[in-house]
Amino acid sequence: MKSIFKSVALISVFSVLTRLLGFLLRIFLARTIGAEALGIYQVALSVFMVLLTIVSSGLTLIISRMTASYRVSQDKKASASLVTSAMLVGLAVSVILCLIILLFRNLFSNLFTDENNMNILIILLPSLIFSSIYSVFRGAMWGHDNYFALCITELFEMVVKIAFSVLLLNASMAALQSAMTVAWSFTLSCVFSAIFVVLLFFFYGGKMGKPTKIYKTLISRSAPITGVRIVGSLVQPLIALILPARLILAGYTASQAMSIYGIALGMTFPLLFLPTTLTGSLSTALVPDISMAMAQNDKSHIQNRVTASINFTLFISFLVVPIFMAIGDKIGVFLYDEVLSGTLLQFSSWIMIPMGVTNITSAILNSIGLEVKSFINYIIGGVFTFFSIMCLTNYMGVLSLPFGMGVSTTITMILNILMIKRKLGIKIKILKEFTLFTLLSLPTLAITSFVSNLLANFLPLIFNLILSGGLGILIFVLLCITFNIVNIHSYIIKFKEKVKIKGLKRAKK
Repeated sequence: MKSIFKSVALISVFSVLTRLLGFLLRIFLARTIGAEALGIYQVALSVFMVLLTIVSSGLTLIISRMTASYRVSQDKKASASLVTSAMLVGLAVSVILCLIILLFRNLFSNLFTDENNMNILIILLPSLIFSSIYSVFRGAMWGHDNYFALCITELFEMVVKIAFSVLLLNASMAALQSAMTVAWSFTLSCVFSAIFVVLLFFFYGGKMGKPTKIYKTLISRSAPITGVRIVGSLVQPLIALILPARLILAGYTASQAMSIYGIALGMTFPLLFLPTTLTGSLSTALVPDISMAMAQNDKSHIQNRVTASINFTLFISFLVVPIFMAIGDKIGVFLYDEVLSGTLLQFSSWIMIPMGVTNITSAILNSIGLEVKSFINYIIGGVFTFFSIMCLTNYMGVLSLPFGMGVSTTITMILNILMIKRKLGIKIKILKEFTLFTLLSLPTLAITSFVSNLLANFLPLIFNLILSGGLGILIFVLLCITFNIVNIHSYIIKFKEKVKIKGLKRAKK
């Protein structure tokens, strides 16, 4: 368990750093190429990500599992052959997908509301081939528990992507040219990342062997996983294809519809995933912890872990929600120089609450072997997103998207919690905490908004956001401590106990 938590800590540090760089890249792109170009790129990228899921998702996981099993049996020859065989499978699938897109280009073009989206997708296609290589070697290192190599490859890919974007882009480019340049930056980063991960594989002693007749095993084992993930990955491209079309029917021009989509998906929504950066490591740690408790039939431990994890997720989400509601409009202007992004952020911020709980409950369901049922809950909830876009866009405009997503994640959250209670036979007491968090958010929201409006008269925007946002966070934390929702004292005692235990161990040595 100790080594697992060390791995989680390592992954968490690199994940936060990689996401931070990705967030900075989005800010740079939004300010440099504008909302329309970002929208054109995002639509094409969402379709490309489905192709990437076909190539890499299931195959990477199966390679890691098979590599781990070969490690146990110390069959180095089979492990080396697996890498070569998997690479050939990945290359074959990626080349076939590229040929299908190219041969039936006119057919796929009809899916897009903007014909330029197809040109962007064509530019992205070579990265599909290099990504297949990347995923195979990365899966092999994952099977060897080389988490540092996994993290450093993701960080390297993000750094290269930023470097090419900064070098190739400039604000004077037209929207289409900017979108194409971003696509080239993505493709080039995939090329260099594939080369880097191969070199890293051999640096850590990895070997390739003669391919064997393991192709069928690889395909048969990875196909079900890939199939499930493909269905999940279709949500984003469907939104990308449907929402602009519905906006056009609602009276917007094609250019306006693409700009609005770019603002929503490229600028606003990444901010809504900030809390998951903090709760992501918790989700990872829960899987082995609850799995072990399940094996020991320790219901008390499971109930405490589940309840505490959900409450922690609620605290992190509510910590951010009133701040975004109060000063989201100013955040959008500061980060992207875009008023609509800030307005969307204010309206959408409540989504972070059901989204956070859904993520943590999905991790719990995965730890007890209910991955498929968790996915079914996701699909049931996701139906309302499309219902909202199809039926409410005429009345709500782009707000139909966050409204639909919010209701969808709420439905999935409720289904997940009910499933956990029924499967584990435990009580999940979160209603009291949820109510208190909601009530404490109201004064936090009011004070943050008041202070921000007051400071707007004589302070630059950046200092306004830092002071008002920081004050809002401080007020919320103090209120939580005052009403004993967050027991800081218990954490201090636990920390002192850990320090004391470590001190005794060192003394014995």
